[in-house]
Amino acid sequence: MKIRYLGLLAGGSIALLTAIIWHIGQVSAAEASSDPATSGNPRAAAEWHSLVDEYFDQVYLPYNPTAGTSAGLHQYDSKLENYSRASLDRQIRDLHAYELKVAAFPASGLDEWDSGDRAFLLGNIRSQILTLEKIRPWQKNPDWYSSGLTNSAFTIIERNYAPPEIRLKALIAREQQMPAMLQAARANLANPPKIYTQIALEQLPGLISFFQNDIPAAFAHVEDRSLLAQFHSSNENVVRALTAYRQWVQTELLPRSNGDFRIGADNFSAKLHDDEMIDIPLDRLLQIAYADLHRNQEEFRKVAHDLDPSKTPMEVLADLQADHPAPDQLLSKFQLTFNNLIQFIRTRKIVTITSDVQPTLEDTPPFMRATTFASMDPPGAYETGSHKAYFNVTVPSKNETPRQIAESMAAFNIGTIVSTSVHEAYPGHYVQFLFLPQVHSRVRKMLYASSNVEGWAHYCEQMMLDEGYGQPGWGAKDAREARLIRLGQLDDALLRDARFIVGIQMHTGKMTVDQAVDFFEKQGYQTRANGLVEAKRGTADPTYLYYTLGKLMIVKVRHDLRQKEGAAFSLQKFHDDFLRQGGVPVPIVRRALLGNDSPVL
Repeated sequence: MKIRYLGLLAGGSIALLTAIIWHIGQVSAAEASSDPATSGNPRAAAEWHSLVDEYFDQVYLPYNPTAGTSAGLHQYDSKLENYSRASLDRQIRDLHAYELKVAAFPASGLDEWDSGDRAFLLGNIRSQILTLEKIRPWQKNPDWYSSGLTNSAFTIIERNYAPPEIRLKALIAREQQMPAMLQAARANLANPPKIYTQIALEQLPGLISFFQNDIPAAFAHVEDRSLLAQFHSSNENVVRALTAYRQWVQTELLPRSNGDFRIGADNFSAKLHDDEMIDIPLDRLLQIAYADLHRNQEEFRKVAHDLDPSKTPMEVLADLQADHPAPDQLLSKFQLTFNNLIQFIRTRKIVTITSDVQPTLEDTPPFMRATTFASMDPPGAYETGSHKAYFNVTVPSKNETPRQIAESMAAFNIGTIVSTSVHEAYPGHYVQFLFLPQVHSRVRKMLYASSNVEGWAHYCEQMMLDEGYGQPGWGAKDAREARLIRLGQLDDALLRDARFIVGIQMHTGKMTVDQAVDFFEKQGYQTRANGLVEAKRGTADPTYLYYTLGKLMIVKVRHDLRQKEGAAFSLQKFHDDFLRQGGVPVPIVRRALLGNDSPVL
């Protein structure tokens, strides 16, 4: 839902190079049991909700306080993740203990909703164990620490949920623990993959600058001199610690970075099963991915030919990337797109938009500009001090060179503006966020499956065009512009197809990083530079197939439900019912909507 690119290869509580927070919050057992689907044994339900509360209060949030801050649980603001080996060992032991407790809890007395929560929570706990015991980013990834602590500071300054003095006090407390995290890194890191160390070194100058410049700017209006003196001391200590860490990574860690980033087929399959409840063999998944890639490539060629038969598809794509608004018109272009999407969704009955309040469009704040070109930033599920959802767009600054501005604006071509607006806002992440109050389950408020959340947003990109958006009269002024919008959607789909294939192939030893870059460029129709970034991401985000995987699973649920219901099928009802399930793995949604465990693909 909320995606922030603070570290290219961050891990732990900010895995997938992002801090993706799925509205973590607290609900009582009474609230959890109030869902209309509840029909199980009341005593079993109460005992289950008690176990859920116990797990999140005693294990999950204490070990992941940054996630608590992002959710609006500000009792965790002054705490920081403890990555000492002793703390990691305790966390592993605690996770194993609750794995046994959840696995031993009988599902027979639970209703369908709580039974789904049980399966989801058990998989999530096992995924954490897999990460800490076998994938071991704490031992392999230096960026896991440096980007991790940067994200922990970022979550305090990104929203004005409390007066700046209160947030600054929390930040000071958090910063005072950061040098110890970097000391833990020195103790833990052993033979990391060279690419991880290289990327950490690429990231560190920006992270140091974040503490030197962006954080002080966020508290520029604080007048309490005593508080500012404390902040100056803690912040300078973090800058010194990060600077020393950078030197250590360069001179000591890099020469002994000879490890392997690949997690292997067994761990890959286990992670897919634990995170997304998918047990399809990897060779079959590759067949599915290649089939989708080839379908999208063929459609891309057809659309490109219709646009200009004298040019190659890549030349047509270059023309698309040059077709963008002027920087000073970018925000207004997004606003117009929002208005058109909302009107289309309501006219065509695509999904229920449960609020007339739109996200607030704004230029990306200074402390976020280096990390994202567009993002949706809704408040956490239990945030009481900040209610706005921000759609941040990184408008090029006047200080940039013409070439830099052109490169930045290529990401905001006519196709990308539509695709990004759909993915992040309508009816993607923002509309899914608006459904959160209908999710009465602590598990589903605190956890998410990427194949659901990112799968939904990616599914919407194609679904909206298939339903008629982006045609003349609905978001496009003529047939040429309609084709450009479709070409942009297909380009995004090819990128996600390439991730699907590259993730499996790299981590099972069948593709090198260089070969992955080539694949993104030649098969995914990406620039060489973007292909390098995507390949690097895949080394630490192995299962970033979840965009396309989730999309395809949602398409199949829709198809099978349409077959079952016939003329009674309603696209709007299907979408509403899907979103009411929260961010659980798609197989759980499928079971709830179809009433069976038929194949997901």
